[in-house]
Amino acid sequence: MKTLLIVSHPYPEQSHVIQVLQQTAAALPNVAVRNLETLYGHDTTAFDVAAEQRAHEGVDRVVYLFPIHWFNLTPMLKAYLNQVWSYGWAFGPEGKALQGKQMQVVVSAGATAHTYSAAGLIQSSVQEVLTPMKASALYVGMSYAEPLAFYEAMGASGDKLARFQQALQDCLTTPVDQAVPA
Repeated sequence: MKTLLIVSHPYPEQSHVIQVLQQTAAALPNVAVRNLETLYGHDTTAFDVAAEQRAHEGVDRVVYLFPIHWFNLTPMLKAYLNQVWSYGWAFGPEGKALQGKQMQVVVSAGATAHTYSAAGLIQSSVQEVLTPMKASALYVGMSYAEPLAFYEAMGASGDKLARFQQALQDCLTTPVDQAVPA
C-alpha cells in the first residue's frame, strides 16, 4: 500500500511537532512526503500542478498533515486544493484521479481536546472543524478516515511527542481497508 503525505505549516521554523511527524512518516516504507512550504515557499500561486497531480498516481491513501490554523486549513493547503484538485482531474465527467483513494487528515492543535468539544470554548469537535475536508473527499469519490488529532502540541516533547509519533506510525501502517471510517 502506498501513501502520499502532503505537509503544510504556515510557520515552518516554529513547527517542531509537524517537523518530527513529517520525519516519522518519511522513515516509513511506501510513504512519499511532499512539504508544500519546502517546495514552494509561501507562494500560493507557485504550485507545479502537473507534478502535484502526478504525485497522486499509484497511491492508495493521501494524508494531509497540518496544524489547525484559525480553525481551518493552512493558507498553502487551501490554495493547493484549489489549484491541484482541478475540474477534469479530481472531479467532473473525466475527473476521477482521486476516486477510490482514502483521505486521512492528521492535525496538530495548540489547544486542549476539551477546547475542541461541545462543552469547550469553540463548541465544536475537530471532526466538525474538518467538515470541509470530509465533504471534499466524498465529493471526489474518496473515502474519509477518522481524523487523527494531536492536542496541546505547542512545546510537546519527550513522552508526549513519542506518543504522537507512535500514533502517526500506527495510522500510516494500518491498511486502508482496515482503517476506521469517519
